[in-house]
Parts: sequence; structure tokens; C-alpha cells
Amino acid sequence: MKFHRAVALLLLVAFISPLVAQQAPRTPNAQRSRTLKSSEMAAIEQDFAEALSLVEENYVDGNRLNYNNLIKSSIIGMLRSLDPHSNYYDRREFEELRNDQRSEYYGIGASIVDRRVGNQTDTYILATFENSPAALAGLRFGDRIVAVDGQPMRGRPSAEVRDRIRGPRGTVVKVTVERAATGRIETVEITRDAVAQPSVPDAYMLRPGVGYVDMTRGFNVTTAEELEEALERLRQRGMNGLILDLRNNPGGFLDQAIRVAEKFLSDGQVILTQKGRNLTADRTYRATNNSPDMTPLVILISRGTASASEIVAGAMQDHDRALIVGENSFGKGLVQSIIPLDYGAGLTLTSAKYYTPSGRLIQRDYSNGSYYDYITRGGVGSQDEEAPTVTKPTGPESHTDTGRPVYGGGGIMPDEQVKPRLIKPEQQRLIDPIFAFVRELVNGRIAGFDSYRVQRPIEYNHELQPTDFPVTDALYNAFKSFVANNPAYKNLASLIEPNQEFVRRQIRFDIVTAAYGTTAASRVYVADDPQVARAIELLPRARELALAARNRAPRQKSFE
Repeated sequence: MKFHRAVALLLLVAFISPLVAQQAPRTPNAQRSRTLKSSEMAAIEQDFAEALSLVEENYVDGNRLNYNNLIKSSIIGMLRSLDPHSNYYDRREFEELRNDQRSEYYGIGASIVDRRVGNQTDTYILATFENSPAALAGLRFGDRIVAVDGQPMRGRPSAEVRDRIRGPRGTVVKVTVERAATGRIETVEITRDAVAQPSVPDAYMLRPGVGYVDMTRGFNVTTAEELEEALERLRQRGMNGLILDLRNNPGGFLDQAIRVAEKFLSDGQVILTQKGRNLTADRTYRATNNSPDMTPLVILISRGTASASEIVAGAMQDHDRALIVGENSFGKGLVQSIIPLDYGAGLTLTSAKYYTPSGRLIQRDYSNGSYYDYITRGGVGSQDEEAPTVTKPTGPESHTDTGRPVYGGGGIMPDEQVKPRLIKPEQQRLIDPIFAFVRELVNGRIAGFDSYRVQRPIEYNHELQPTDFPVTDALYNAFKSFVANNPAYKNLASLIEPNQEFVRRQIRFDIVTAAYGTTAASRVYVADDPQVARAIELLPRARELALAARNRAPRQKSFE
């Protein structure tokens, strides 16, 4: 016990000491200040040691303490007292963060979900990714994961199953599945490999002349290159208007946000200004592009649009280069430095604030309320039908290049408010029986619908057509019968008709997932999305706004 306590104290001191040293002021009284810091450090160490001893001696489960968790929570608590975005990551979490940033992770390359089929909730394969180990191993839609490396997974949440499946590149994992097609139990040995996680998973023509780019996943090391490739493909197909989807994009690398923004801005236009604690951190970023893409642009945002994606949206709005559609973005105007620590851990520490070209600091106030309230009030978790989707930020007024008023202090306020289409609680309850029905359907076990059988590998890169797997009235009625005659779901039968539009869409989504994968299936949701539909309607206005901005002398903002 004493050994563990000593290690815990050493870890905490080793973590705090460099941070304290970095904060030592460079003044004539620096030596005295450093002495004071050292004294404070000794007091903190003593208080921590005393608190740890009290926990060891008096806590009901003190003989089973997890010292790693104790230290981790102590560090996180310290950082969270600064702001909500400074954070500590242990070795595994920091490696996952690095994987996200480099657009890949190490695993088998399959999308898995929790689904209740009958009376049991288990983890199922939704789809595999192209050329992934899981695809090569023949895993299919609806296969139930029974065990991983001999450990039973029955009833375990998909997050736990995922963590067991992932592992070092080149290692072997044994995945035991119940085949959806046959019901047989099989164990497949899969060698883990790098699995690509593109930040621009899809780009296609919504209608003649109108391109759509999915950028909902985040900004990683290849985002700007992926976007340029997507734009080139769309130009070749006759694009003359663009919808850029940044909804729920959590952000990522600052340099990638700058490179994305400058694709649409003229040479010399400000993208953002960064101001840190020291003058060396202050910097203004400008576009360096002599031939920007001038395609009329509408950008979709949501409450989950944050950080780097807000930089792009804010720059486009301030320069009147795009119309912003949707709801208020998250409101994160802080820049984090990623700092590796010893033993593979790391942290993100807020090192600067950024301002949009018009001078807006979009950071939402976090001085009142809990961390949970801050995250959920602005993020995806807060979305409900009753909550307002657009509110005027509380910060000062600024102006775009054409003089339109915009505001700081609360994210990016859209130029055009359009409420998102949300999944209601009763619709959420129908997802499980829909999945169970489609699992039977694509394996040929729903009589009269042989054309919906999908007993082949996923056909990746399929260009989804409106005629692919339509949900006819006959198929819809077959689903109603399936629910009514299944004891596990029949209590949900009354929910189907009031939610017919959702049911039809979700059935097609699951079928398309089985046949063409998750990327193609996402198009099912986009096809009749009300925010996307409004964005298309606003493209002519976006063109007029961009032309008006180009005809005005550029406005630059001075930050003092």
C-alpha cells in the first residue's frame, strides 16, 4: 500500500512540477516567486498525501483502490478548473486521440451496434469497410458477436466489444459470431490492421449542378487533401453549387481548418486571428490562394459543430463567402496544444483564443454551471424538439464584409434557421424491430421479397439510386405483420403508423447498409433532410451574397 501511495505522489509531482515551472514569471522578483511556487508545491504535495492516507485508511473499499484512476481524476480535476477543454489522457486514451488525428485506427474495420433482437440485446455487425480485415474475413450485416478471444460478449455493450476487438497492428483477434444467414456459430481469426477513417467519407451530386460534401467527422491530417479530391470529382460532374455539411463536426487540427477555409477565400483574406498568453503565440492567419474556388456555397451547422469547423463557418460567414444554415454551433473559441507526457500519456492544454475575421470571439461562457451542463447544453446531447435551435449570442456585435451584423459569445449563429430532423423517443424504440426485420429480409426469410436478399459481399462505391430497395406498401405492411406477430415487439405495434415516414426511411437505411455499406446508407437520410433541402433553395442567394462581397473593398479587423 505504501508503495502504491509513493508512486501516486511521484506521478502527481512529476506532472505538476513542470507546469508550475513554466508559469514562473520573468520579472526582477522571479526568484522570490519561484520560492513561493516551491512552497505552494510542497503544501499541495502534503495535502494530497494526507488526503490519500485518509482514503486508504477509512474508505470502505480502501484495500482495493485503483491508484491510476485516483491520479487521473486528480489531474483532470485540476485541468477542468481552468476550462472545459483542457484535458488529461492516459496511455490508451492518448493513443486513441492520435489515431483519430491520423485518420485511422488499428482493428478489424467493422461498424458494430447494440441491437435488441428478440429478448436479448447484443452487439451486431452493421457493415464492414472496404478492403478491411473484417471484409476479407467475410463478416456481414446482422452477424451477432458471441465472443472475442474466447470471452463471452453476450449482453455486453458495443463499446466494450469494440475495445476488446481493437489492438496493436499485426496481432490476431478471434471473433466468434452467429451468422445471420445460417445461424451457425463460427470463429474467425482476423489480423488487426490500420483501418482508414476518412474525414470526407462521401461527396456526390444531390441533383444536377448541386454537389454535396460530407464533412461531419472532424478535421484530421488529411482533411484538406480529401476535400480537394472531392471538389475535383464534383467539378467534373458539372457542379455549380455546393452544400458543405459540417453538422456535428467536432473539430480537430487548426492547420487543416485554415487550409479548408482558404480553398474558398481570396489571397490575403483573414481566416482567423489567434491570441495567446505570450506575444509569440499571437498570429493572424490569411488565405494564400490566387485561384480560390468561387462555387456558390451553403454550409450546414448544428449544435455539435465545434472548434475547427466553427473556424471555417465563421470565416465563410464574416467574408460573406457562404450562407450558414441550421442552428447555433457549439461555441468553442479556445485553441488547445497537444502535449505528450512520459509513459505514453498526454494532455490538451488551452494555449490561445481565436477570433473570426470580423473580430468575434465565439467562445460560449463556461463560468457558471457544471462541465456536464456546458457540454450537453451546446453539443449533440442537448438536442430536443423543445430547445431553441437559434438564439442570439451574448457577445458584442461585429459586421461581415457587406455590413451584416454578427455576434460573438455563443458560437456561430446561422443566417437561416432550419430545425434539424430529430429521432423521437418512440422512433428510437422502433429501431430494434426494424433491424431484426431487415436481418430476416436480406437473408431471404421474409416470404415474397426475394429481390431484397443480400447474400453477397458489400458493393462498395455504389452510386445509390432512388430505385434501389424501395420500401413499397407491401414491404411496409410486411414489417407491421412482423412486429405484430413477434412477442418481443408486438407491444410496439401501435407506434408504427404514427411514425410511418421514419419507419420507411429506417428500413431502407438498414437494407442499403447491408448491400452497399454505411457510407451509401447515409445518403438515405440526406435525400429528404429538411436542412439540406433548404440549403439547396438558398444557393442563388449565396451566389448573390458572395458577388456583393467581392465587389466591396476587403475589410480587415484590428485586434488590440
